[in-house]
Amino acid sequence: MNKSSQSQAMNPSRRSALFGGAGAAAAAVALPLAAFAGGSAQAAPVVRGGAVSKTGSTITTRDGVEIYYKDWGPRTGQPVVLSHGWPLNADSWESAAFHLANNGFRVITHDRRGHGRSSQPWDGNDMDHYADDLAQLIEALDLKNIILAGFSTGGGEVARYVGRHGTKRIAKLGLISAVPPLMLKTATNPGGLPMEVFDGIRAGSVANRAQLYLDIASGPFYGYNRPGAKPSQGIIQAWYAQGMQAGHKNTYDSIKAFSETDFRDDLKKFDKPTLIIHGDDDQIVPIDAAGKASAAIVKHAKLIVYPGAPHGLTDTHKDKFNADFLAFAQS
Repeated sequence: MNKSSQSQAMNPSRRSALFGGAGAAAAAVALPLAAFAGGSAQAAPVVRGGAVSKTGSTITTRDGVEIYYKDWGPRTGQPVVLSHGWPLNADSWESAAFHLANNGFRVITHDRRGHGRSSQPWDGNDMDHYADDLAQLIEALDLKNIILAGFSTGGGEVARYVGRHGTKRIAKLGLISAVPPLMLKTATNPGGLPMEVFDGIRAGSVANRAQLYLDIASGPFYGYNRPGAKPSQGIIQAWYAQGMQAGHKNTYDSIKAFSETDFRDDLKKFDKPTLIIHGDDDQIVPIDAAGKASAAIVKHAKLIVYPGAPHGLTDTHKDKFNADFLAFAQS
């Protein structure tokens, strides 16, 4: 099936399946979102000057945001920096990080601003700030020759990092189930998802964030809503716990960041070997408008499609993913 026919095949019922119970949660209550929208409409300025302070597990950015990070593996190993998805944190990467560290790599995973153990600033919950936070972390640890990869929203952070900071410290790049080039359906991106999908997620977040997160984790994120699936309660509860640790306002604003940010110009600046991995049954970030579209933009990218894999393939297909990513890192 070609790209256009697959796009046509993604009918409204499939789109409505995005994020599982998000639509149901949104439909249950019609809520005014002005209080939240007002806080996210005004973009926070990016602070470029000043020092970045560092401890053994945190940095404080130039605009005063504390970013938590983990630093695993031998300090002499080639650094791998992994950026997580929404609304998760560095813990979501622990299987891959453990595998890579045990194979001699130095692995850094961080909690994005507003997520996990990092600060929860009211403003600055956008891709420019995410990318600049990442750059300041990399600079504070003085990392070079980096293998930089992002999962889902983290793939957007990686793309924007390249767009804003270049690749002088980068050796290789990875986009895993990632949101680029652009999730939102627009005149120039007809294969994207309609705004109603993301409005539904926002409404569900305000109505009952806890239930929304349970519905996402127990449904389409890991493909647990598919016939014959065997849900893992441990994986579901871990996803839920990470999501609820993140800030309400931060995760709310991040929906706009991951859905409306256009990364097409950022991807054109990728000039390092790039691995793109995507499942062809990804109900969260459908492959045609994401992994395949990014592979068409990034020169010399290697696209690996996992047949039948869901969005959360780093857990559901972790043995295959860990082997594929390690092979790429060692190549």
